[in-house]
Amino acid sequence: RIRRTATTAIRAGADQLLGRLASGEGFDPKAIERLVLSLGELKGIAMKFGQILSYVDVPLLTPQARELLALLQRQSQATPFAEIETIVRAELGERAAMLLATMDRVPVATASVGQVHRAKLPDGTPVAVKVLHPGVEEAIRADFKTAQVGKAMAGLIAPGVEVKEVIAEARERFLEECDYTLERKRQSRFAEIYRGHPSIGIPRVLEEFCARRVLTTRWRDGLRLEDFARTATQDARDRAGEALYEFYIGTLYRDGLFNADPHPGNLLFEDDGSVVILDHGCVREFDRGTVACVARLSKAVREDRREGIMAALRGLEAKPPEDDKAFETTRRLLRGFFQPNLESGLRPMRGDVTFEARQLVADKRAVLKIRLPGRLLFLFRIRFGLYSVLARIGAVRDWWALEERLTLEVLASAGE
Repeated sequence: RIRRTATTAIRAGADQLLGRLASGEGFDPKAIERLVLSLGELKGIAMKFGQILSYVDVPLLTPQARELLALLQRQSQATPFAEIETIVRAELGERAAMLLATMDRVPVATASVGQVHRAKLPDGTPVAVKVLHPGVEEAIRADFKTAQVGKAMAGLIAPGVEVKEVIAEARERFLEECDYTLERKRQSRFAEIYRGHPSIGIPRVLEEFCARRVLTTRWRDGLRLEDFARTATQDARDRAGEALYEFYIGTLYRDGLFNADPHPGNLLFEDDGSVVILDHGCVREFDRGTVACVARLSKAVREDRREGIMAALRGLEAKPPEDDKAFETTRRLLRGFFQPNLESGLRPMRGDVTFEARQLVADKRAVLKIRLPGRLLFLFRIRFGLYSVLARIGAVRDWWALEERLTLEVLASAGE
C-alpha cells in the first residue's frame, strides 16, 4: 500500500511537470531533476516520454536538462528478479527452466516497457531475454486517460499534428510495444529484409522461448553509441551513418515498414561501423499510396515546389495552407524536417540540423496553422531522432543523394 501511494504521488508530480512542458513553460534545474527522478521510478508512457526527450532535439530543453534526461537512456528502476521469474514461468511453462537456470538476476538494460536479462541455452548459446514489466500495459492505459502526456508529445515531437489524433496514434503504438508476440513477428520480418546485409544486423528471434510477455533473441555484442562516437574512425562513422539511414528511412520507402524508435539504447556498433538494431517494438506500417505521397513530399520540398508540396499534403490527408503566410509557415517547417536533404554533397549531420523546425515548434501560434494527421506522428519522431543520432556519431554522407535514390525508387514503382 505504501509503495502504491508513493507511486501515485510520483506519477502526479511527473504529470504536473509534463503539463508545464506541454504549455511551453521552462524548467529550472531542480524541476528537471525532480522530473528525471520521478520518471525513473515509473514505467510506461511517462518514462518513455522522458527517454524520447533525452535524444530528440526540442527547443525547451537546456543542455543541463538534456544531460539529466539522458540518464533515462540507460537507467530506470528494475523489476525485482522474483517478479521476472514469475512472469517467465507463467509465459513459457516447462521451457522456462532452461532459461532461468542461467539467467543473470541483474538486468543488462531496463527501459520503459521491459527489461533485458542475459542467459544461456542448454547448449551454451548466449541469449537476451526481454521481459515485460508487470502492470506496464495498465499504466500506459491510465497515462493516456490524462491529456498532459499527449499534449506534451504533440507540441514537442509532432508540431502541427492534431492533438487528439496524436494521442490516439501514440496510445496504439505504445500499447503494441507491450505485446512481444507482435514484436517477435516484426523483428523476424526485419531480419528477413536485412538477411546477409554487410552493415545491418538484426538479432535472430528464438521462437520456442517467446510469448506475449517474453521475447528471447540471440545475444549480440557491440559498442554503445557513446563509446563508438568516442573511438570510431571516420570511415566507420560514415558507414554507420549510411546503415542507419538505410534502416530507418529505407524500410519506409521500400517496404512501407519502419522502426519508429531510433533510441540510442537500441543500437550496437561494431568497430567497422556495422550496426545492430536491438528493439522492434515501436513499428509503423504504411500502405504504398501513403509511402508514395511521402516520397512526393520529400521531392517537392527539396525542389521547393509549392504546387508539389500542396498536392503531397492533400495526398497525406493534411489540411493545405489557406494563404501565402500559412504556406510559408508550412514550407519552413517542412524544410526543417528535410533539412539534411536540401543540398547535395558530402556533409556532416549537424546537431542543430532541425533548428528552423524547432524554432517553429516554439512559436505556438504559427504551428496552429498547420494541420497534419496524427498517423504522421512517428514520421516526425523518426526523422528528428535519427538526425540526432547521426550528429552524435559524426557521420559524413551525401544525405541528399541517399534521400533522392530512395524516393526515386518509390516514384518509379508508382509509374512516375
